[in-house]
This record gives sequence, C-alpha cells and structure tokens, in this order.
Amino acid sequence: MAVLSKKQMSEEDIKLNFITPAIQPNWQGHITMETKITDGRINIKGNIVARSKPKFADYMLYLNDGKPIAVVEAKDNNHSVSHGLQQVMTYAQMMDLPFAYASNGDTFYEHDFLTGKETLIELDKFPSQEELIARYYAELNGGTLTILRPINKIVIQQGCVLHTLSLDLTPWVQK
Repeated sequence: MAVLSKKQMSEEDIKLNFITPAIQPNWQGHITMETKITDGRINIKGNIVARSKPKFADYMLYLNDGKPIAVVEAKDNNHSVSHGLQQVMTYAQMMDLPFAYASNGDTFYEHDFLTGKETLIELDKFPSQEELIARYYAELNGGTLTILRPINKIVIQQGCVLHTLSLDLTPWVQK
C-alpha cells in the first residue's frame, strides 16, 4: 500500500511508482531519464548575456545507442493524462522523433507523428522497443508491414551495422 494517495504524490513519486515500472520491463538499457535536450535560450539585455534554464525530457527511449525514437513527459496526478502532451510534442519535434507520450500515472497519451494519430494507452500496455521499431519501419515503408511468412525476428541495416530484434508483430500483421 502506498504511503500517499496518487493525488498527493509529486511528479517524481508518480514516475517512481507508476511510469518507470510501466516502461522499464520492455526498454532495458534503452532508457535515459532527465535527459538535457536544450542548453537554454540565450537572453541578451544591453551588454548582459544570460542563458535560461535548459530543458530536460523526463524519459528518452532509444532505438539503439544514441538514436532516440520516443520521448515521455510525466506530470503529477492532479493533471489530466494529456496535460503534458503539448510540451512533449514540442520536445519530439525539436529532436525529430516519431513518438511522444504524456502520462500522469493513470495511463499514457501517445502522439504518433508518423500517422498523426493520438491514442490513450493503459499503463500495462506501453509499447515495447520492438513494437515501436516495427511501427516506425512499417510507416517508413508506406504504412504497411508485409510479412510473407511467420517470423519472430527482424534484421535492420543501418549503414554497415546489422541489428537483429526479436519481436511479436501480431498486432501489425494484415490478414
């Protein structure tokens, strides 16, 4: 039993108790938290130059080393699930990322920049790394993922590097 009710929890408590446990199982080693995404605006007044506070993403989710695919913004539970959506969409656009998520610890709100769709996602249904990669490459290939035979692995070539991923493509297979 929690020491505080969800409404009494801070954003950090919500991240610790609800959001991180929902994301972490399917993103092991491909998550960073409080990732600096800007150095802060440079403000000039006369001959005084100062920099505003930098912007930080609550969570960054990565395709592989150094290649982010999604950003997640957390808010406390006194805000609606979509409250941080505009902020996280701005972050995703700044970094040219295909997926943006906002959460208040109840559910996730997803904005998919590839399709323009927004979706409410239950905490225990947060997409895995394999699912987002499959969706990303499916959209790059015209919006469909065609499977000629049953597979459970996908090989992606990036330059000279081959990446092999195990995945369940069942939700995206067209019948």
